[in-house]
Amino acid sequence: MLFEHAKNEPVLILDADQIWNLLETTSHGRLVLVVGWRPDIFPINYAVAPDRTLIFRTAPGTKLAELAINEKVLFEADQISSDDAWSVTVRGEAHWLQNSASIEQAEALGLRPWVPTVKDHYVSITPSEVSGRHFQFGPHPERELGEGSEGG
Repeated sequence: MLFEHAKNEPVLILDADQIWNLLETTSHGRLVLVVGWRPDIFPINYAVAPDRTLIFRTAPGTKLAELAINEKVLFEADQISSDDAWSVTVRGEAHWLQNSASIEQAEALGLRPWVPTVKDHYVSITPSEVSGRHFQFGPHPERELGEGSEGG
């Protein structure tokens, strides 16, 4: 994906549309949950719903238990190539989908578990804040030495 960087600026702050476009190009990321000052991070696969929420599937266990205690989450996705990279974070609230209409909408996204295990529970992340950056790789700039400085 091409991004328009300002001249000699290797880092570009992304706007919301750019962020959501990038989130739609991949299906994996990391979910951060915090309970009792103890952070946990989980790799997840996800889908972007039409209303710009993130949906993932899970089995009963740590993620659902922690979400029941603290619904505030942080999600991060990124991608790195030989020439550039991007990184996006989504802060928000996670909700275990339990009514049939919400589950039906989630199932319509075609999200499948990575591994052959039963993951019947859908969770949505409603964003409160999104941020992202695109990085253009290049040579490390030479440091300019002031007058009277000795190199070496």
